[in-house]
Amino acid sequence: MATSDTPTSDAAQQSTAQASTGERIDIVDVSAEMEGSFLEYAYSVIYSRALPDARDGLKPVQRRILYQMTEMGLRPDRGHVKSARVTGEVMGKLHPHGDSSIYDAMVRLAQPFIMRVPLIDGHGNFGTLDDGPAAARYTEARLTAAALAMTQDLDEDVVDFVPNYDAQLQQPEVLPAAFPNLLVNGASGIAVGMATNMAPHNLIEVVGAARHLIDNPNATLDDLMSYVPGPDLPTGGTIIGLAGIRDAYETGRGAFKTRARVSVENITARKAGLVITELPFMVGAEKVIEKIKDGVNSKKLSGISDVTDLTDRAHGTRLVVGIKTGFSPDAVLEQLYRFTPLEDSFNINNVALVDGGPKTLGLKELLQVYIDHRISVVTRRSRFRLARKLDRLHLVEGLLIAILDIDEVIQVIRSSDDTEAARARLIEVFDLSQIQAEYILELRLRRLTKFSRIELETERDQLRAEIAQLQELLAVPQRIRSLVSDELEEIAEKFGTPRRTLLTEARPSIATSSRKSAPILEIADAPCRVLLSTTGRAIRIDLAEEIADEAALPARIARRSKHDAILSALVTTSRAEIGAITNLGRLIKLTPVDLPVVPENSIQLAAGVRITDYLGLDSTRERVLALVSLTSDDPIALGTRQGVVKRLAPGDYPNKPDFEVIALKPGDEVVGARQGGDGDTLLFMTSDAQVLHYAASAVRPQGRTAGGMAGINLGATAEVIFFGVIDPTTEPVVVTVSSSSSALVGVDAGRAKVSYLTEFPSKGRATGGVRAHTFLKGEDVLALGWAGAAPAIPVAPDGAVRALPEAGAKRDASGTPLEGVIGSVGESIASANAWSS
Repeated sequence: MATSDTPTSDAAQQSTAQASTGERIDIVDVSAEMEGSFLEYAYSVIYSRALPDARDGLKPVQRRILYQMTEMGLRPDRGHVKSARVTGEVMGKLHPHGDSSIYDAMVRLAQPFIMRVPLIDGHGNFGTLDDGPAAARYTEARLTAAALAMTQDLDEDVVDFVPNYDAQLQQPEVLPAAFPNLLVNGASGIAVGMATNMAPHNLIEVVGAARHLIDNPNATLDDLMSYVPGPDLPTGGTIIGLAGIRDAYETGRGAFKTRARVSVENITARKAGLVITELPFMVGAEKVIEKIKDGVNSKKLSGISDVTDLTDRAHGTRLVVGIKTGFSPDAVLEQLYRFTPLEDSFNINNVALVDGGPKTLGLKELLQVYIDHRISVVTRRSRFRLARKLDRLHLVEGLLIAILDIDEVIQVIRSSDDTEAARARLIEVFDLSQIQAEYILELRLRRLTKFSRIELETERDQLRAEIAQLQELLAVPQRIRSLVSDELEEIAEKFGTPRRTLLTEARPSIATSSRKSAPILEIADAPCRVLLSTTGRAIRIDLAEEIADEAALPARIARRSKHDAILSALVTTSRAEIGAITNLGRLIKLTPVDLPVVPENSIQLAAGVRITDYLGLDSTRERVLALVSLTSDDPIALGTRQGVVKRLAPGDYPNKPDFEVIALKPGDEVVGARQGGDGDTLLFMTSDAQVLHYAASAVRPQGRTAGGMAGINLGATAEVIFFGVIDPTTEPVVVTVSSSSSALVGVDAGRAKVSYLTEFPSKGRATGGVRAHTFLKGEDVLALGWAGAAPAIPVAPDGAVRALPEAGAKRDASGTPLEGVIGSVGESIASANAWSS
């Protein structure tokens, strides 16, 4: 007989083979088997692993960890235990999965940069965003106080319990959750065919919204967003673009951008930097540093000199990004936002389990699910407590009956043959219930005192009052809602913290003419003024307009800052190279691009940087006397303490960062310097009150290696205390302050006078000058001298403004006493700008 190839024949042959071998082979459809197996796996992942429950905001493994730690008694007031012990207990009793997955979940609950309100108090290395935690055998853990609030009242039948994986133990289906954990701490997980990604929020704000919804069930989204304006990330930072947040709160899906918190600070006097103190959510410092280095190497980022990580546990995140000279920190920061994780996106997908199924929820739905859960918890708790108190009242009333007729009770018990007979007779004689009779039989004799009766009566009255309250609470649903609201307020007061994340609208990126064109990061070479005060501080004033209204500018500035004393002023451009003349006869080149910038309409020299710090000088031995232009045709005039004068020929400047401009004799130093033309006047003032001035044309310009020529003939013990270049057309004045050489510095204010320069006759170079001040008894020296355009601005050593006598004194007058010590004298800003123009 021929064998058929039909499936029926194959089945018959297989059946024959099974009968002969004793094996069983089932024929199934592969596609149906795969579909069923995949659905079963997907169901397991969705419901048992990846998605949180909307009521307590926990995944099963997280819930089992917190419950098991509660059962182990790992309270905040007790010591930590090894994490491996917790992992083992959870794995052996509740969660039949690998220990690594359990430990990873426990670590996440303890990490403050992920959890807005951590639920586990970790001790040891629990990792960072860049590095994983230490092994479970090295770390220790216990619950936080907030975790106790999550598991509070579990023993009062507030939630249903279900069997564990082997039906040997019971575990809660959901935790009571005294605060909205899902919104507060967020969640993330990937299931089969769906995922969840929820942002953390501020506990105080979420509780405020929940309480408002309890009182106003018909509240709108706008009403709730007045309490919860947006996420509050554990790492702080800034959220930009609030439209996506509203979409998420309305539909359950949305997106927003987070930015690091960055400030522009001076790392050194000449170098600015970007200081990063808060990073976007889930972005680590090492990741940022790596991206910055990659961007610099690939030429995507420019203007960055270095990156330093100063982060530590004591001070938190602190990344310092150095900015190269001439680059705008704000422009570099915008570039960093574009190409590094300093700006990151967060996609909200509010998927959670509701009534056993996954659902996408908006803000109101999330709050409503939680509120319904808490109403159920409080209702079940109240019923449980009512039942317990009714049971206790029943026993107390039975005890009171027994105590009132204790002799007869004892007689009934003694006359009974056994316990059953005694119980039956007590029930019959005293009209007790079986429970009351059983309780009386177990009563200890010490409870039969008069005092115990009083205690029982007090307890009975208290139980009746509490029962009445619970019955009234359960009878009026609105009171349950009010109690839930009050308990939420207590939780917010206990665990709430101020908002960390700033919410702003998005700022536009750097505008570019085309996609290929790069943003302009360097500071433009624009006109500016550089001012150096007599106290040694320098600032830059960017001129917004062309220097056309030059005549009006000094007057405008004078009205705003008439008390600032200027040592030197210069008109230049922000990226031009200028020079600083020091008392050691050096010219140091610098660029004013990194000097602090102040608005032209609010000049504050106190906001400037110390020029010695800016140039990196040793302020104890070298100080800056003047700022000069390296492109001017006017010579630089210098005067030394030993009376030497020199005019440096313009243009004789080598290509070096610094060089000598005068060959000083041993023990000599420069006391004054300034650029000026042949029409200006050179003026010396000496410690023995001599003033000599003559035309600048009397000193021929020399090369930078020359030592100068005799400028003034000094007395045996005299030295030059002031040298300046003066414009004779400005009605200059001469200020002299007399004192005693034996007086301590800064103690004797001395006597001062202000005379016009016209009082002092001009004499030839290298002569002795004329007397400028008459010394009174006890005076033998000029403590201070100055000459320049009026008005003269005196300041104390600490920069405070002082007062001088009015101008017009005779050149050899003795002056008037000063109210305070004067440390220096300078020109007003108006005069300085007029000269520099």
